[in-house]
Amino acid sequence: MVFYILKRVLAAIPVMGFVALFVFLLLRLTPGDPAAIIAGDTATPEQLDAIRTSLGLNEPLLVQFVTWIGDLLRGDFGTSVLSGKPVLDLIADRMEPTISLALTTIILSVVIAVPLGVIAAWKQGTLIDRFVMLLSVLGFSIPVFVIGYLMISLFAMQLGWFPVQGFKSIGDGLGPFLHRIALPTFTLTLLYIALIARITRTSMLEILGDDYVRTARAKGLPEHKVLMRHALRNCSVPIITVIGIGFALIISGVVVTESVFNLPGLGRLTVDAVLSRDYPVIQAVILLASLIYVVINLLIDIAYVLLDPRIRYA
Repeated sequence: MVFYILKRVLAAIPVMGFVALFVFLLLRLTPGDPAAIIAGDTATPEQLDAIRTSLGLNEPLLVQFVTWIGDLLRGDFGTSVLSGKPVLDLIADRMEPTISLALTTIILSVVIAVPLGVIAAWKQGTLIDRFVMLLSVLGFSIPVFVIGYLMISLFAMQLGWFPVQGFKSIGDGLGPFLHRIALPTFTLTLLYIALIARITRTSMLEILGDDYVRTARAKGLPEHKVLMRHALRNCSVPIITVIGIGFALIISGVVVTESVFNLPGLGRLTVDAVLSRDYPVIQAVILLASLIYVVINLLIDIAYVLLDPRIRYA
C-alpha cells in the first residue's frame, strides 16, 4: 500500500507540471493586457510599459515560465496585481468559507442520499422509489442559482429563519456558523442528493439480484442486515467515487453559490481575479484545484482497497 501511494504521488508530479504549463500559456496567450487594467484608461504608453516591466511581462515567455516555476518551488505564488497582497495570504483568507461549504454539503448529502438510494432500490417500483427518482430529476434540472434565490425568498425573507447573505467563521461559535452556512448548504445539497441517491439506487439494484444476497435472505438474516452488511458494502465503491468527485467539484465549482449568498470564498476570489486578469491569483487557484483533484483521487483509490479486499494494487 505504501509503495502504491508513493507511486501515485510521483505520478502526480508530471500531471501538475502539465497543468502548470497549460495554465501559464492559456493566460499569457489570451487577448488582454493586465497592465492596461491596472493603469486605467488614462495611462500613457510609458506608464503601461513600466507596469509590464515590473510584472515581468516584457520578458520572453520561456523566461517568465522558468521564473514562475522557480518561485512556485520556493513556495512563492507571487503577489496579486490587483490588491498587492501575497497570493497565498489571499487564498488562505478565502479557504474557510469554501471548505466549510463543501464539507457541510457533502456530509448532509451523504446522510440523506445514501439511505434514500438504499430504500428506493429495496422498494423498487413503489411510491418511495418514484419519489426518490422525482427528487433526482428535480435536483439535476433546477439550476443552483434558482434554488438559491428560492431559499432566500422563502427561508430568509418570508419566514426570517436565516440571514440572506454573509458568512461567520466557526471560530465565532458553532451556532452562528451553522446559522449562516445553512442556506448555501441546502442549496447545493439538493444537487448532490440527486446524484448520490441515483448512483446508490442503481448500484444497489445490481447487487440485490446477486446469488449471495438471495442466500443471505434464505438463511433468515434480517432485511436491514442484508441491505447494510451484504448489499451496501459491496456496492460502496461507485458511491465512494461519486462522493469524492462531488467533493472536489464543490470546492472548485462553488462560484454561483458563493455569489448568490455573498460568501467570501475561493469562487468569488477566482471571479474577481479573472475579471481583472490577475495572473498570479488565477494560476494559484487553478493549481490548487488541480492538486485537490489529485489528492481526492488518491484517497478514493485507497478507499477502494479498504472497502473491497478483492482489489489489490501492484
